Amino acid sequence: MASIRHIALVVEDAETTAQFYTQAFGLTEVFRQRNDDTRGKWAIYLTDGYINLALLPVNRAIGVDHIGFVVDDLDAAVKTAVAAGAVPPDRLVPRDGRQAETFVRDPQLGIKIDLSRGWLTAPPDGPRAVDTTTVGATP
Repeated sequence: MASIRHIALVVEDAETTAQFYTQAFGLTEVFRQRNDDTRGKWAIYLTDGYINLALLPVNRAIGVDHIGFVVDDLDAAVKTAVAAGAVPPDRLVPRDGRQAETFVRDPQLGIKIDLSRGWLTAPPDGPRAVDTTTVGATP
């Protein structure tokens, strides 16, 4: 069974956008991530305790980037989606414990659909921010 668990928005300023959603709707920040795709800025993940809102400062068109579904069996979900007409994923899922995403595409609209084993809906016990930026890093 799949359940909608997050919506990812491409934003110019994740800090300002997060401030709006926390103040206007009471969402809570659960995690931050910065990597080579976020242009030196933090991606911020908010939640209402059930549905997450991912604010991504990435170099793509502003607006809805993808819709995320949490699934019990990732491989079966991908097979089912592809059998129903979804465009298959173009990369494999990391299986090392990260928030792993596999993207298929809606066959009519081309929207990315994120299939995942789960998302944070409360602050983690461990780090609340992760920086995996390698651009400009020295070995």
